[in-house]
Amino acid sequence: MPQSPSSTREIPEKGKIPRHIAIIMDGNGRWAKKRFLPRIAGHRQGVEAVRGAIKACIEQGVEYLTLFAFSSENWRRPEEEVTFLMQLFVSTLEHEVIKLNENGIRFKVIGDLSKFDSKTAEFIRQGEELTANNTRLIFTVAANYGGRWDIMQAVRKMMIHSPNLLENFNEADLSKHFAMSYAPDPDLFIRTGGECRVSNFLLWQLAYSELYFTDTLWPDFDANALDLAIKSFQQRERRFGRISEQLQNMPVEKGMTTIAAKKKF
Repeated sequence: MPQSPSSTREIPEKGKIPRHIAIIMDGNGRWAKKRFLPRIAGHRQGVEAVRGAIKACIEQGVEYLTLFAFSSENWRRPEEEVTFLMQLFVSTLEHEVIKLNENGIRFKVIGDLSKFDSKTAEFIRQGEELTANNTRLIFTVAANYGGRWDIMQAVRKMMIHSPNLLENFNEADLSKHFAMSYAPDPDLFIRTGGECRVSNFLLWQLAYSELYFTDTLWPDFDANALDLAIKSFQQRERRFGRISEQLQNMPVEKGMTTIAAKKKF
């Protein structure tokens, strides 16, 4: 897949559906606690919300969906919960990747996979390979991912592949080494659960994204909640450092097509 340009270089038309939505899925534990259930029940319900988000994005015409499943800081959680999350991740891969492929969805994982066992790494590899030619939606899971890690690994790769650039490189030289170099920067960032921070997620890529925070807990985040977020996005004027008057004479970004949702999950 060719490298996509940064969304800060071209102005998309106001009112368009965001090409790329990135979400921090927060609130699984609190959702369970409110129902006097163990935290793991919230994580299980969170998987159902993922399925709903994928379907809703396809119906809306979103081209890229990126979900923050497990951060590099989440290893600090209780060992029992971390173990369960890893098991849930693997079991979900086993059951869902085939469905993703049947629905024309490309599956990608970004993050430092060195901490995962060989079985998990192999499931990821197989899933990415199976769905590599799909284009209906590019669905990315960030697992053991951190924005600072991403910047560091991109610099490291650039130093290895292009040592001649070390004293004179630009954003484009570095950007092609980021974990999500295959996707445009997120147009819309959503965080559920009421927290208002980005928590080391896509730090470089979110520089000019529109931010949307909601008190809705992730297991309750459905198609209607996504629609509200998109409608909020559509009301915003994205200037990228310019003033409103300048936008009136600028061409809009092309290629923001709607993908028809003909298949059912």
